[in-house]
Amino acid sequence: MPLRGRQARRDWPPRRHNGGANSSAVHISRFYQLKGLIPVNASAEILCIGTEILLGNIVNTNSREISCGLAELGVGVYRHTVVGDNPERLREALAAAFERSSIVITTGGLGPTYDDLSKETIAGYFGVPLELHEPSSRHLHCYFHKVGRQMTENNLKQAMMPRGCIVLENHNGTAPGAIVEGGGKTAIMLPGPPREMLPMFREQVMPYLARRSDHVLVSHSIHFFGIGESALEAQLRDEMERMENPTLAPYAKDGEVMLRVTARAHTKQEAEEMTAPVVQSLCERFSQYIYGVDVGDLQTAAVRALTEKGLKAACAESCTGGYVSKRLTDVPGCSAVFDCGVTSYANEIKERVLGVARETLARYGAVSEQTAREMADGVRRLAGADIGVSTTGVAGPGGGTREKPVGLVYVAVSSEWYSDVKELRLGRGIETGERDYIRYIAASHALSMLLEAAAKKP
Repeated sequence: MPLRGRQARRDWPPRRHNGGANSSAVHISRFYQLKGLIPVNASAEILCIGTEILLGNIVNTNSREISCGLAELGVGVYRHTVVGDNPERLREALAAAFERSSIVITTGGLGPTYDDLSKETIAGYFGVPLELHEPSSRHLHCYFHKVGRQMTENNLKQAMMPRGCIVLENHNGTAPGAIVEGGGKTAIMLPGPPREMLPMFREQVMPYLARRSDHVLVSHSIHFFGIGESALEAQLRDEMERMENPTLAPYAKDGEVMLRVTARAHTKQEAEEMTAPVVQSLCERFSQYIYGVDVGDLQTAAVRALTEKGLKAACAESCTGGYVSKRLTDVPGCSAVFDCGVTSYANEIKERVLGVARETLARYGAVSEQTAREMADGVRRLAGADIGVSTTGVAGPGGGTREKPVGLVYVAVSSEWYSDVKELRLGRGIETGERDYIRYIAASHALSMLLEAAAKKP
């Protein structure tokens, strides 16, 4: 049986396969002698294999995860390629990738069926035969015995490995991975299913690459809300153009901007010391827009802030339809800080459940500053929470008027120490996706105000 957990990590590096079941200290020694084969300025290309990706049947998350891991190691990634299960196109894609990069990481094509051709194609590129790897064969037989299924002959195909490769054990499936080296090139083959690929990449491939590099890359992400990418870039353009190490790079998504500060150094400590003053300076300069460093997203930042202050929150939503509650409950551990969410589309519910005054609804309407404020107050009382947050507006595509157009949203926050209401004009006049955009951005503002209220707690 393959080694697992801590025992497997202690036995790094992986066994090098030379056509038989035995591995020796000579193989491990050779592994370390090969350190330096991959140049410091090596670049990698990710080649994902599978017709199902091209057809849109599955979402390709593997490229993202591998790119993030390579960035941590300081390995540049300049291209992602997807190719179907076609031998000729796969050969062409592999050759083209190696023309551009010294490292090619593939996912998929390691299964037992006739169209799983990654190992055959890569072995052919390096001019080595496939041979039975006995430990992988034993692992396959043990797996099928354990699950009570008959192992068919074609499953043994997964144990056929390129001669001289480093075998990557699969602790979450049946198909092992492999690393093949030659001529200054390295091919790293990983399985396609993310639950198999990611542990293999993190636990075996990243240590393999780290041992062959004399530098590391450290990045910190500064998260902005309330300022657009162009406005932020205009204020930082000179620094972005001037800085070489560390570097600054902006990334935009709906309603937010992330600024990544990255430094390259020989050790992680050196890189951290290079990034620290840059991050501190930016946080001081743009404090009114920054909601966190390396926090991931607004909802995670909000849950962390509530947890640190020992506060509980509740949501009352109309136009967002539970979006604020949903995003909060996406965060593990939110149950300690999130009491309840009320989706109150009907005025009757606003009045009967949340306690919004009938006179307020009659005089100002459901979409109003006054109603938003009373909704936030009401849900806070209803839940006995420390902070209440509310949304009400016109998400569209219909329902807008001249006085209250599509995209008009009011977001309110209520607490004993801080309360506020914001009027938002989120309509862009775009038919496709307008409703989803308005609801998402409105929810983001609610989370931002929730975070602000938590931060202001004495």
